[in-house]
Amino acid sequence: MAPSKRMTPAPPGACTMAQLQDESSRTDLLNRLKRAEGQLRGIQRMIESGEPCLDIASQMAAVRKALDSAYVRMTVCFMQQELRQKLGVSEAQVPELEHMLDDVQTLLGKVR
Repeated sequence: MAPSKRMTPAPPGACTMAQLQDESSRTDLLNRLKRAEGQLRGIQRMIESGEPCLDIASQMAAVRKALDSAYVRMTVCFMQQELRQKLGVSEAQVPELEHMLDDVQTLLGKVR
């Protein structure tokens, strides 16, 4: 029998973060993380085989960028989910919201 996870209740008045509910967004995020995991394993092999530090650093920068991109994507998906739910966005307004959040994702992607 697997051990059960004990959840500590949030203190009164605390804000609890919702989970990402859209299955395709979760799948996309997991795929991005699996690619980054593969890149990290490649870096480990590079270190073990004595590759030059400059090559290793280049791959580390690529992994950081991939993780930053996954974080931005998760944040934008969460914003979309919460805005649709909390503001009661109609189906007619969804394309406009998605376009705006695509712009937000592009802008956040340029911060790195």
